[in-house]
Amino acid sequence: MMSVSSNAAPAGGKAAVIGLGSMGVGMAQSLLRAGFRVVGCDVTAANVERLVAEGGHAAASPAEAACDADVVVCVVVNADQTETVLFGPAGAAETMADGAVFLSSATMAPEIARRLADRLEATGRLYLDAPISGGAAKAAQGQLTILASGSQAAFAKARPALDAMAGKLYELGESAGTGAAFKMVNQLLAGVHIAAACEAMAFAAKQGLDLGKVYEVITASAGNSWMFENRVPHILAGDYRPLSAVEIFVKDLGIIQDMARSARYPVPVAAAALQMYLATAGAGMGRDDDSSLARIYAALSGAVLPDAAKTSAQDAAV
Repeated sequence: MMSVSSNAAPAGGKAAVIGLGSMGVGMAQSLLRAGFRVVGCDVTAANVERLVAEGGHAAASPAEAACDADVVVCVVVNADQTETVLFGPAGAAETMADGAVFLSSATMAPEIARRLADRLEATGRLYLDAPISGGAAKAAQGQLTILASGSQAAFAKARPALDAMAGKLYELGESAGTGAAFKMVNQLLAGVHIAAACEAMAFAAKQGLDLGKVYEVITASAGNSWMFENRVPHILAGDYRPLSAVEIFVKDLGIIQDMARSARYPVPVAAAALQMYLATAGAGMGRDDDSSLARIYAALSGAVLPDAAKTSAQDAAV
């Protein structure tokens, strides 16, 4: 049997993943499975250690991670962080090879995506506007929905990485910013649907209904939504550890308000939802799971929601 040297080039090349939170770590895992040599960078040491334990490599900065990488996947929170990853001290743009591609997955306003793309492409690198949807589980499974726009050259360079991370890839145009605009439509709906789910469950609690039965009935009825089905189990468990934090929708619905104001377009439903996220963040739950809106509704109404400690005790007794 012919042996293969451990120094052989990985099948997928080198990928840098900047930002190893709940989404980024799953994307890194998907790249590892596809045969990439994955180098990760994150401000939280434990996140980097987790990647290393799974076969990845650690970098101390975006510049170090991006050195010699074919693709740099940036999975940070917002546009400001993305700009810092690219152009801040020890930024990735310093070390990316000519022709390497930067995948920008943070949710941001379309005009900012265009500005970042223009600035990076002026240096001879490629930029793919590639926001994501699907949650942490799909990220880990390589089944994300990726809403991408950029040049054909950027798509071609990113294709192996996109194939590894996406269950559905939408190629939405040749200009950065289009993918970002599609993502904002998604975030408008997602933010409203979470707020509606939380409002409905606290309303059900106020009526004295069995919340587990409410979940069963609604998920089989016309009132269901992906967000209801995904977030209500957090409420039923009384578990508000963040999978997607309240502050994410403070940011995203705020961007939608700015976009709508500039376009002179009314978004009253999104505006009402934003007020509930702001109230939840203002009550000290900004870093908790976005299903925490249910707790604000309960506090305002006197409705009683499941308590995590009681739920755990009941489970232990079964």
